[in-house]
Amino acid sequence: MSLDGKVAIVTGSGAGLGLAYAQELARQGASVVINDVNQETADAAVASITEAGGKAVAAVVPVGTSEAADQLVKTAVDTFGGLDILVNNAGILRDKSLLKMTDEDFDLVIGVHLKGTFTCVRAAYAYFKENGVAGRIVCIGSPTGQRGNFGQTNYAAAKAGIVGMVRTWALEMKRAGVMVNAVIPVAATAMTKTVPYFQKAVEADERGEAMPSFFRHDLGFGTADDVAGLIAFLSSPEAEGITGQAIGVGGDRLQVWSHPEPVATEYHEGGWDYATMQTQGAELVKGNLQEVGEKMPPLPAELEPEQKN
Repeated sequence: MSLDGKVAIVTGSGAGLGLAYAQELARQGASVVINDVNQETADAAVASITEAGGKAVAAVVPVGTSEAADQLVKTAVDTFGGLDILVNNAGILRDKSLLKMTDEDFDLVIGVHLKGTFTCVRAAYAYFKENGVAGRIVCIGSPTGQRGNFGQTNYAAAKAGIVGMVRTWALEMKRAGVMVNAVIPVAATAMTKTVPYFQKAVEADERGEAMPSFFRHDLGFGTADDVAGLIAFLSSPEAEGITGQAIGVGGDRLQVWSHPEPVATEYHEGGWDYATMQTQGAELVKGNLQEVGEKMPPLPAELEPEQKN
């Protein structure tokens, strides 16, 4: 077990994807701080690890503030004697189209996802630097942050921001030997459960059956456990040299996302004033328009969602 003796914090790990990450880290030998806002949920998550022979402790605190981040680090150090790994998974959803989205909807999602990632990474990195730990940090992005998605202004902003911070932190943490990466998971979650397109896949997962190959292979859509292996790998010594990356995983598919690069470049002496944009600039832009949003292929007939009367 390559994580034997390591100590990890996994935010938002009482259930779902976060719990799968925490359980896999524990299976690989790490002691884990489980984080959730509900004591009963956190206790059940801890029990699922300790009953399997692993080590875990609960820290019940809503992620977002500096105080919460400091508490998580303190719990790890006080309970297990140190900290080596941070997985930032905590998040909430407040999906609404732009004109229906309130300030509170926006602030809550940004506060947990974006600020929560920032405060937790800052606290963990401070510990790493002070104690000479070449730690591992894994932040969770989303296809929405990479491509956009209708009704998710707040979530898209947070997830895109997280990947931007990861690239910056990779530069800042290089000398300290800390590896920091973003994972873009595609898996059955509480969110995808409500999407009719994924109905057959989620239902199969809930029955404990293998998902149809169309979802696993063609879409790269799988279970929480399909993501957990990558999380554990990026948390391990074997991930040395991998930093500042956005890596997608789901079902049978593993992807390395490119960093944004220009797709077309043209120069005009004297600059691009309005008239030049009309005559030359417009052609360059219109000829290189980029797609937005995820484009899903048609479902095979046998996988079409059931019509409810």
